[in-house]
Amino acid sequence: MFERFTVNARGVVVGAVEHAARAGSPVVTEEHLLLSLLDREDSKAAFALASLGVTDHRAELVAELGAARRRGGMSKADADALAGIGISVDEIVARVEEAHGPGALTVGAPAGKARALRRPSFTKGAKGVLERALRVALGRKQKFIGDEHLLLALMVVPGVVGEVLAEFGGSYGGVERVLFGEAA
Repeated sequence: MFERFTVNARGVVVGAVEHAARAGSPVVTEEHLLLSLLDREDSKAAFALASLGVTDHRAELVAELGAARRRGGMSKADADALAGIGISVDEIVARVEEAHGPGALTVGAPAGKARALRRPSFTKGAKGVLERALRVALGRKQKFIGDEHLLLALMVVPGVVGEVLAEFGGSYGGVERVLFGEAA
């Protein structure tokens, strides 16, 4: 599948690996793919993110991703649903951190020196984004996978990254309108 990736799409994957390595994460996640997409310039995905105003909110977006990581990868929607039945995720996180230290629930935390020296592997979710990008490209009858397909794939996969993108103006329909002049 990687042979179908454009230069920009390959750059996103390499950038995601670099983000994971810099963070000391033993795995590449959907978050790392998004951060790498946000780093891109002069690409279709970069154009779409800028047109939708997402790149203007990079700092807030990164902060929200960090908050979700601190919650153990739980989305705001999940935390709100639990709050609806009287369970405070913030209180649970505070208690766990009080007992085990700050960031105890953080997803993708370093897992020891030996693991940190190896190249990060891709999580099931990150692999799913790459596979979904192929389906998006094929659905558009395109034989290549560009960074725009990776962006669209991130938006349709349930979870924190899609939720955060939507919160800051990134939607599947919005990207389709900007790039292809149509909405899903």
